[in-house]
Amino acid sequence: MFKKSHIIFFLGLCFFSCNKEEKAPKEFTNVDERLHSFFENFENEAAARGIEIDLNEAILTASISEIEGQGVAGQCSRPRNSIANDIVIDESFLNSNVSNLLKEFVIFHELGHCFLQREHREDEYPNGNCISIMRSGIDGCRDNYSSSFRSIYIDELFDPDSF
Repeated sequence: MFKKSHIIFFLGLCFFSCNKEEKAPKEFTNVDERLHSFFENFENEAAARGIEIDLNEAILTASISEIEGQGVAGQCSRPRNSIANDIVIDESFLNSNVSNLLKEFVIFHELGHCFLQREHREDEYPNGNCISIMRSGIDGCRDNYSSSFRSIYIDELFDPDSF
């Protein structure tokens, strides 16, 4: 009886531990690994809205380095003589204590330029909040990219009528 219960316990343990698959994070070529989770979230948010994308198929690079210029957290370069679009995220910004939500905002904004080919959108709601994650930051609207309004901003980002 004692041996039988041990065998059943170990078989059950093997069964449950073998069936528990942990999904490995997705790898992105030509993208700094510190940005992979944000790129994967971008793909997941697109998929949640019925848009299937694979950023590995895009001709896109993304790196992290210091960007000159006050208050510039990210840049997208779309050179005319090059096939690849290039995203640079400011290293000081990425290493700062800002929230992952703000980091996501900046990275999604740059992916909006480099992958979705979106330009800046400056309009605002009557209360002064920016309508789009694609705002330039130059005009007076206020960002409201928070957990409460995140889905509204991402809906607008992937809305084909916004392009």
